[in-house]
Amino acid sequence: MTESRKPTAQDSLDIEDDAPDLAESPWAEKLAATPVLRGRPKSDQTKISTTIRLDADILERFRAGGPGWQSRINEALRDWLTKR
Repeated sequence: MTESRKPTAQDSLDIEDDAPDLAESPWAEKLAATPVLRGRPKSDQTKISTTIRLDADILERFRAGGPGWQSRINEALRDWLTKR
């Protein structure tokens, strides 16, 4: 004897027909030729992670500018170095 249960949405799906067979061409050719790019693009100048101590008011001012505050600190340091 089988259990009686309420029909679900899964019962009405024909899984074989819903998903295309990606092993058949032209899908196989298109997917094989597509390069997989993951993560952030590589920069010409790689950065080194470090820890520095800054005065609270200086850090607040840079962070108040929103996203990119670390890049702005880097830019300010670079500007200072070129003027010396």
